[in-house]
Amino acid sequence: MKEYIEKRALEIAEYIICNNATVRQTAGRFGVSKSTVHKDLVERLPAINRELACEARRVLDVNKAERHIRGGMATKEKYLHYHNK
Repeated sequence: MKEYIEKRALEIAEYIICNNATVRQTAGRFGVSKSTVHKDLVERLPAINRELACEARRVLDVNKAERHIRGGMATKEKYLHYHNK
């Protein structure tokens, strides 16, 4: 694996853990696709640093469990804003 990919995977994991960031937020911050973020965390990171990969996976699992709630809140805000114009 190329060195810059390993470095990016480590930086992405640190960012997600420190900020409880979603894959989408992380992709925007690093200027890569959501697929790249996911591949870095799920496939590449365990080969580089298993402990860091487990911590990042915990954050991803929490985000996945909560995403339907965040989506519902976003929809609610959208319609509240739409009706208050």
